[in-house]
Amino acid sequence: MSQSIDHLASEEARQFAPSPDFAATAIAGAELYEAAARDREGFWADQSRELLTWAKPFTQVLDWSNPPFAKWFDDGELNVAYNCLDRHVEAGLGDRVAFHFEGEPGDTRTITYASLTEEVKRVANVLSGWGIERGDRVAIYMPMIPEAITAVLAVARLGAAHSVVFGGFSSDSLRSRIDDAGAKLVITADGGYRKGRATALKPAVDQALADRGSGEQASVERVLVVRRTGQDVDWNDERDVWWHDVVPQASAEHTAESFPAENPLFILYTSGTTGNPKGILHTSGGYLTQAAFTHKNIFDLHPETDVYWCTADIGWITGHSYAVYGPLANGATQVLYEGTPEHPEPGRWWDIIEKYGVSIFYTAPTAVRSFMKQGREIPQKRDLSSLRLLGSVGEPINPEAWMWFRDVIGAGVTPIVDTWWQTETGAIMISALPGVTTLKPGSAQVPQPGIAIDVVDDKGEPVGNDAGGLLVATEPWPSMLRGIWGDPERFVDTYWKMFADKGFYFAGDGARRDEDGDIWLLGRVDDVMNVSGHRLSTAEIESALVAHEATAEAAVVGASDEMTGEAVVAFVILKESFLKQHGAEGLAEQLRLWVGQQIGPIARPRDVFIVSELPKTRSGKIMRRLLRDVAEGREVGDTQTLADTMVMSTIAKQVK
Repeated sequence: MSQSIDHLASEEARQFAPSPDFAATAIAGAELYEAAARDREGFWADQSRELLTWAKPFTQVLDWSNPPFAKWFDDGELNVAYNCLDRHVEAGLGDRVAFHFEGEPGDTRTITYASLTEEVKRVANVLSGWGIERGDRVAIYMPMIPEAITAVLAVARLGAAHSVVFGGFSSDSLRSRIDDAGAKLVITADGGYRKGRATALKPAVDQALADRGSGEQASVERVLVVRRTGQDVDWNDERDVWWHDVVPQASAEHTAESFPAENPLFILYTSGTTGNPKGILHTSGGYLTQAAFTHKNIFDLHPETDVYWCTADIGWITGHSYAVYGPLANGATQVLYEGTPEHPEPGRWWDIIEKYGVSIFYTAPTAVRSFMKQGREIPQKRDLSSLRLLGSVGEPINPEAWMWFRDVIGAGVTPIVDTWWQTETGAIMISALPGVTTLKPGSAQVPQPGIAIDVVDDKGEPVGNDAGGLLVATEPWPSMLRGIWGDPERFVDTYWKMFADKGFYFAGDGARRDEDGDIWLLGRVDDVMNVSGHRLSTAEIESALVAHEATAEAAVVGASDEMTGEAVVAFVILKESFLKQHGAEGLAEQLRLWVGQQIGPIARPRDVFIVSELPKTRSGKIMRRLLRDVAEGREVGDTQTLADTMVMSTIAKQVK
């Protein structure tokens, strides 16, 4: 949530030093910063050797000879799934709980490291029997159930790359991701439970794989389907296979092969300003090193006693790094929940925390603000005394929500780690370090040990304290993206071109440092919105709107929203024939629903305003900043560059 610098400055007086009790037992200490400052590459080498098991030890830490294409631990070999599973069992920890699973209807499963390892081996044998091997891609489109975790790890075990697609995305979104990755296999479920209903998933897969044009060949050879809800689904006997028909019968013996550290681990698609989703590519050794390091130290993980819960869906990067790879590499015990926080009634999340004794809770500011709206009486009816650390992810958390989170959920004593990172960074880059850092409500705070971050002007020069600028990474980091799948030129242009002479990665976010050097995020500076922690492209939503037969032209902006951080607001010019026939109000609602069908419910506009014109410069560029002023109820800014300076007054009247 963007906030004015004046407002942020007023919050800096509210600081919380680490409690002596917490600091005395904290995993991380100030020595981490000191070691990283002395020898950054040596620091990461030490962390990787300590946290991971390497089948072939690396001798080279970083190869930056061809920037921006980095290689970390390049001559080493490891198996990611082995690091998350087998080695814990071999160490005698097979009976430790990996996941307490809670289905939305109330069904539960307790999954130990031994049982999860066995199931992953069975699935790996099934996939291997179908010819899935190193270099292949597998699409995963599933609800938050244990089989989703198993599928991810089985693909990783074989050295193939997975592409997890959020279960809320439409068939068109799924199809574009399957096709771009060239996936050979899709793993899905008949459906999942959400808000008390069984929602279908298999039909979206069927539609994504159907309707191929003449001569167009689908890359997918098989679809593996988990029976979750029991609802009826269409079936293709030549392609579709039930999970329960093949996995239980498969052998539980499987030796994990080691692969090079730079072997692709996953592709995760994120929105881009062109409207075409970008396939962010992450590899194995460096990614797992930083995911494990940040999870252990930022969340102060004591795996023998902690119960950790990250509420993120596996379809987003937070689910990858902090609900699968980081926690499992560290041998953590986790909660996995399928549904929504308010079913069957508000307080379901607090019930789960009480039931399983969750001690570390990582969620989004959007969720915190929704709980604030419901009132503190609901969590106060539950016993949340097991909580000892809280985390925030997805967008900056406003100070009011930070304080409520700490006081109401954390009993006024728990540290809160407000984490900044991206799909592209792979792991947390900026955060407080509990037990070390003095906390400030609303501030992301400091770069993690071994991470080089700065705030610069548009020429790449540091702006100093108390001035706004652009957030950049000035040195490569282990979990950094290795490219955009199939499009190295776009990778360079999107992230590195702006500061090519300095070799900086530009994150796309505005930021400032305060007088203590702590970092405050000021929101996106491009045409990508952050809705409930999910990045959405204005261009992608505009394309969906224009694809509707009633739309002549559309412009989309992100507007500040108390609940979601940013909300999608659309300004649409309708074709005259449709406007006369249906009326503006009915078509506005149709267009909202249409976007949800085309992209997914998360992209559905909060508001669709029917207008007769859009603000354009003489060259035809839409001035979205002026539309954002209207969407947020502000006085409209400078209109001198518009071809028609009166257009904004017309739009303002039509919006009212």
